[in-house]
Formats: sequence, structure tokens, C-alpha cells
Amino acid sequence: MDDLVAVLRAAGEPNRLRILALCSDGDLSVSELTRILGQSQPGVSRHLRLLCEAGLLERHQEGSWAFFHLPATGPCADIARFLVARVDENDAMIARDRRRLAEIKQERAARSEAYFRQNAAQWDRIRALHVDEVEVEAAVRDLVGTASVEALLDVGTGTGRMLHVLADSAQVAIGVDRSRDMLAVARANLSDARFGNCSVRQGDMYDLPFDAPAFDLVVLHMVLHFADRPRDAIGEAARVTRPGGHVLVVDFAPHDMEALRDEHAHRRLGFRSEEIETWSQVHGLTVDATRSLPGERLTVTIWKLRRDADVRDLAVTAPAREIMQ
Repeated sequence: MDDLVAVLRAAGEPNRLRILALCSDGDLSVSELTRILGQSQPGVSRHLRLLCEAGLLERHQEGSWAFFHLPATGPCADIARFLVARVDENDAMIARDRRRLAEIKQERAARSEAYFRQNAAQWDRIRALHVDEVEVEAAVRDLVGTASVEALLDVGTGTGRMLHVLADSAQVAIGVDRSRDMLAVARANLSDARFGNCSVRQGDMYDLPFDAPAFDLVVLHMVLHFADRPRDAIGEAARVTRPGGHVLVVDFAPHDMEALRDEHAHRRLGFRSEEIETWSQVHGLTVDATRSLPGERLTVTIWKLRRDADVRDLAVTAPAREIMQ
């Protein structure tokens, strides 16, 4: 009883309830929340501390930045989402918060798209600066295995490199990317007849253009560190994965190279395995295998996640021929 009262007391203040509503929409930093709320940083930090102590928010430290989000599981997560669901979106203050949050998201997207637009032609070379891509690609092929899959999806395909690497592992391979500049490069790279089973299309990692579980393998290769909502990106990948299929996440382990935020538009400085495992469980995925590839400054980790079979999913699974249309 005392614990429940403490949780409700922590949430029972207008500004803290506003913070919960904002953080339900993805990771936010102290400076972003300060800007949205129009309050001092010490005051916002105090609200965040109280919410974290009560278990209504989780804090993730990355170098000099800290991000806050609602917990994924547990009793406090249920309480937080129950309270947020009852916040009136038409309330003038909440509506203003949402507008300011939208402005911040637009600025993030503009910075990211400008970076991709400027670097589309040299994207693979930039990736190679971080870690030996040959080693990463060999590990990816090893984890995928030799058995052919019917349908493969590469989310955030960029230049289409993963389609190059895995084209012969799938009957149908589709790459999705938000950037038209990236897609133009990918189409040029896939113009060879060897990649006749590959195609690319524009799409958002949070809202993939497929209605049903259609893929045996979904790849998120060096994508999540650009994401505002990496947990949601994994959830969307899980949604389009067939029962028994796999999601392959390739990204950095936690690191302290803060320059990557400004110079290369990284939103997150790597991911802990515990994070990926928790997000996976929430979305019906189980960790099948994990592999770490240390570099000079950065370690690349590969997580192979299996989509748990659910008989309810079988009726809505789409055949490969439909997703090519």
C-alpha cells in the first residue's frame, strides 16, 4: 500500500504528469523536456528524479546526455500507461506540449535527413570508418545461415548494402528507407541482374508499408542508433515478421564517442544487450544468439531475435508474391 501511494504521489503533480505524457512518445533528454515545458533545468531535473525513484520513468545515461522513457514492463509501467491514457489531449497545456514536441521531432528529422542527403554517395565509406564491415557482413551471413528464406526485409536499407550481402539468401528481398537520396543510390547499386530479386521502396521504420507478417527475416543494420524510438522500431519489425521468423539487429554496443551525435547524426550511443532483450520480449521476440565484434574504438553487436510462433498470426501471414506488388 505504501509503495502504491508513493507512486501515485509522484505522478500527482501537473508538471510530472505532463512529463509522463511526453515520455510516452519516445526518449527525451533533459534539455528537450526543459524546452517543451518552458521551465528551469533544475526544476525539470527534480521532477525527473522523483518519477524515476517511483519507477514511473527509466533513465538511460549516454555520455553527457541522459534520456528518459516510460518503463517497458512491470507494475509501474502499467500504472504510468494507465495514467497517460487518461490525459486529455485537448487540454490547452497538453496540446501546447505536443506542438513543442512535434517541433523538436521535426528538427531532429531535418538534421538527420540533411546528413543522409549530404552523405548518401559516400555512406558505405563512412560506415567503414567505424568498424571493419567485411567482418560484420561475414558474421551476418553466418547468423543468417545457408537455408534460403522466402522473403527478406532490410529496414533503413541506405545504399542497399545488406541486400547485396544477403540477396542470394532470399527468394524476395525488399529494402525500405525514408530518404529518397539513399534510395536513388540503392537502386543504382542493385541494377545488376544478379539482384533481380531485390527492390527498394520508400517507407518509415515506425510504419512499414506492409499490412501483415510477410517476412522470414527482417534486418535492422546500423539503424537503431539514428532512431528516436528504437523500441518501437523493433516492435514494427516484429509486426511484419512471420511466426518462427527472425529479426536481425546490428548496431553498436554502448560507447563514449560523443562526436558521433554532431558529426554523424547519431541519436543513441549504442545499446546494452539487456535493453534489446527487454524490448524484444515486449514485442514477442526471443534472443536466439548474440555476437560481439570489437573494433579499435567501437564494438558492433549482432542480436538474432526469433519471432515467437502464435497460431493467431497464421491466418494473416502474407505470401511473398503479394509483398512484391
